[in-house]
Amino acid sequence: MKKVGLVMRKIQFTEAQGPRVFAERLKGIAAELGIEIVFISPERHVSGYDWLPGYEHEKGDLVNYDIVLDQINSHNIDHVIYTVSGFTYLKMFIEKSVLFPHSFPDPALTGYEMMKPFYQIVDKAIVSTEFLKKELNRNFGVTDVNVIPIGFNEALAEKHYNPLQIKDNRVLWIGRDEENRRPDLVLEYAKRNPDKDVVMVFGGVRYKESMKKYDIPQNVSLQFALSQDQIFELMNSAKVYWSCSKFDTFAMPLTEALAMGKIVVKPEHPCYDHISSTHSFAGNEKNWFELVNMAAAVPIKVSSENREHAFERFSSKVMKEGYRDFFDKWLQ
Repeated sequence: MKKVGLVMRKIQFTEAQGPRVFAERLKGIAAELGIEIVFISPERHVSGYDWLPGYEHEKGDLVNYDIVLDQINSHNIDHVIYTVSGFTYLKMFIEKSVLFPHSFPDPALTGYEMMKPFYQIVDKAIVSTEFLKKELNRNFGVTDVNVIPIGFNEALAEKHYNPLQIKDNRVLWIGRDEENRRPDLVLEYAKRNPDKDVVMVFGGVRYKESMKKYDIPQNVSLQFALSQDQIFELMNSAKVYWSCSKFDTFAMPLTEALAMGKIVVKPEHPCYDHISSTHSFAGNEKNWFELVNMAAAVPIKVSSENREHAFERFSSKVMKEGYRDFFDKWLQ
């Protein structure tokens, strides 16, 4: 069985959120295609919290190259997918290395200036949206780019879909306690709309501590590190799914929300253009609260149009076909 290394940060492998879900899904899909995905991450210089000086970000990755290369060599791997721009220089050692970015040097993201130099060496990438493909070309001249969505789990989307269990006043938000994700906006919305049942889900247990700095309204419930099964069960119970992040490379929960027929409220930033269906509404800080309330007030409980769109564009079946084509060419 052909081996392919997947290089991510240690914290990305340990938390129950996007990167880990992607890694597990890629591993399963690759196994069906006769390919073994080997998880590789640095074991040192890792913090339990984001943005402590010297930890977990691009400059820190540079001091971990020896550990990463030792792991790659110990598995006799000569094809690598890396998700962190700090590892772009793997190309100096592994010719067949390709970037799949979980972040991107966009001004909306903290630390984007730090990412920029690493992108100068990228020559091949897999991205999950057409927007990112255009940005890689426009900003860095990268033209060898495959667009493959991160597929949602169709089995879970079927298992938990039950419109009778929807709570008409429930608004769901999934993210991190980071400035870019704007959890403060969600808490302010809840304070102004005490009739709404607001559920906030955080990918890591570490956010239990960081969320203590906020005054949490009584109509807000916090959830941490849920499994995919729990996410879909909770998603089914909400009428509205709201994302208010400044920027995303894919926004996996938004595609899952579409798959579950949620009425979706999203940012108007073009990085969310792929989240486009009959009942997905784009806004900004000036009108989000009104949009969420309007979404909660629509007479339908679910959007079959949103659900159909997601199954057509973002299912794991679509992801599998994308990687089948990619691996056929790349692994030759």
